[in-house]
Amino acid sequence: MDYTILSQDNGLRPGTRDVFRKLVDDGHQVYVWSGVGVRAAEVEQHGLQEYVEGVFQKPLQQFEEGLRTFGITVRPDFVVDDYPEIVSAFGGVLIRPYLFRAPHDTEMEKVYSIVTEYSLRGSSEDSSYRPRSDGSGQKEE
Repeated sequence: MDYTILSQDNGLRPGTRDVFRKLVDDGHQVYVWSGVGVRAAEVEQHGLQEYVEGVFQKPLQQFEEGLRTFGITVRPDFVVDDYPEIVSAFGGVLIRPYLFRAPHDTEMEKVYSIVTEYSLRGSSEDSSYRPRSDGSGQKEE
């Protein structure tokens, strides 16, 4: 959550609600996690609860073991995060940190585009996309 969809002062990144809605409408399940604990109150505060399947504490190291440690009941198949190591571990989008409110920020539009491309092709050409560390999700030559 922090710096991915929320700024330092708890502002919601532009486009987040719309992208969550479109992802759910497209048949995806959205989960939220944070390295500082379970942030269900923030999900509700920003009106995202109708799109979010679950809220968890995010492991910041030993990611696979962290899933069990923090009781994360689903294994991420695609993550969107500003933390490069976790994106590389699970595959997904490395998003630019959202530190301060920026009304013209378009990162969430890019996220939706990458998720859509990944869903169709199993990979993405966008430079923000990272394949899973085990090599899955890489473009076949």
